Amino acid sequence: MDRKLMRGTLWLSMSSLLTKILGFIYIIPFTALVGASGYALYKYAYGPYTLMLSLSTMGLPLAVSKYVSKYNGLGNYRAGQDLLKVGLVLMTITGILGFLVLYSLAPWLAEIVINGEDSSGNSQKDVVYVIRMVSFALIIIPPMSLLRGYFQGNQSMGPSALSTIIEQIVRVLFILAGCYAALYFFHSSMTKAVGIGTFGAFIGGIGGLGILAIVYFKRKPLIMKEVNNSAHNKKISFASMFKELTTYALPFVLVGLAIPIYQNIDTFTINTLFQSIGYRQAEAETINSVIGLAQILVMVPVSLATAFSMSLIPGITSSFVKGELRVVKSKMTQTLEMLLFFTLPAAVGLSLLGKPVYIMIFGANNSPEIGGHVLQWYAPASILFALFTVTAAILQGINQQKKLIIGLLLGIIVKIVLNVMLVSSAKEIGPVIATYGGYGVSVMYNFYLLRKNISYRYQLLGKAAFTPAMLVIVMSVAVIIGSYSSDYFFTNKLSTSLQAISTSCISITLGACVYIGIGMKTSLVKNIMLNRRRKRA
Repeated sequence: MDRKLMRGTLWLSMSSLLTKILGFIYIIPFTALVGASGYALYKYAYGPYTLMLSLSTMGLPLAVSKYVSKYNGLGNYRAGQDLLKVGLVLMTITGILGFLVLYSLAPWLAEIVINGEDSSGNSQKDVVYVIRMVSFALIIIPPMSLLRGYFQGNQSMGPSALSTIIEQIVRVLFILAGCYAALYFFHSSMTKAVGIGTFGAFIGGIGGLGILAIVYFKRKPLIMKEVNNSAHNKKISFASMFKELTTYALPFVLVGLAIPIYQNIDTFTINTLFQSIGYRQAEAETINSVIGLAQILVMVPVSLATAFSMSLIPGITSSFVKGELRVVKSKMTQTLEMLLFFTLPAAVGLSLLGKPVYIMIFGANNSPEIGGHVLQWYAPASILFALFTVTAAILQGINQQKKLIIGLLLGIIVKIVLNVMLVSSAKEIGPVIATYGGYGVSVMYNFYLLRKNISYRYQLLGKAAFTPAMLVIVMSVAVIIGSYSSDYFFTNKLSTSLQAISTSCISITLGACVYIGIGMKTSLVKNIMLNRRRKRA
């Protein structure tokens, strides 16, 4: 069973990594097709959709997984089957309600994000159209998410992993093929192309749900046999079931909402704030788009770093339950070391190479000056994103999820206030600094809770950061040398795009070789490699 569980967990990890890679890669051709204005329009749809999706699913996939796993362990296999029946009905209802709410709110959301008096950018009608197109996905995704949780709770990770991959592949292919066909075959408007792109979430959901349905009906005879033969088929009331699921789900919802909330604050305030200081709507939308594109790049190292470090969270939870606080603090420091080892070099590297990396990924026609400048400032925020995700997970592991909400709310308030205060003075960097302020408050509050509950000293965070920080300093020298050397040899000899690609590739390769080469000799890297070997053993 242990080997099966590990193999399934590996499946899920790989599918998650693959979907994140696909979710990053497709943005490159997509922005090339629709431009900065089109991507801004895409953001207007996906921002509220992501929030509504989180509320519609209510964190149930992970909660269902935990619930089914618990009752299977108690020999009550009927509990999981009953949950599936009730849950699918509930998720279908919440999905339809979510669709109706988002579809109905589209005009109001459009009025918030677009000033109807300025016609230099996207119109309110355009925003209403793309939001309503993406809202259809809310009908499909919630029941699909619940089915994934059901399979995971039965220690069957393969169907969930395959469904995730198929959903993303179908979605990405539909977005790119649909946009291309709309623009070049049918000669439709950019708005129509973006609307087709947002509808890709619905098509992808059908693909993912279809895979899960096929697997379930194929396995149903065996599932029912197991249910009928289970030793303790105790009937659990709907009220008890719902109460237990809500207890499991609430923390997942709150932490999962953090980044979407911050994204939506920017999406729905940037246009108004910049227009209030004299920018035209098209200019404000360009900044809105550029900040969104920079954030996509920033989130790549965050996803990879948290994937590695979060693997240690179950061990922290187990030690806390046993009352082994010294072990908890040791494991937490180890988790933070691993997190910073992966996040720091990516954050600093992106900051040093902001403009060439931005041009290499998004092209020389997507506002490279503003984009490179924003990326330089935004990149270090990945450290705060990662620290918040991991500390929030640790706090959930030590049963402090309710207090975690306070830190999140404080950060959101700070973010909104600073957005308003800083735009006039810091211009396009204002929302970025506001994000630092908001996340900084939340992270500090999380560490305050950790110090209060497990006596975790701040000096231990300094200890966790010391080795990665020293390695990053040496790496930075190598990156700067690579960047200046590339500029010296290739300036005026290559096009802007080719020079950006050359500078990025040379500098990143040189920096990575130095960082990994020296890092391999440190005890931190040796411990990371030892932990990975133990998990495979």
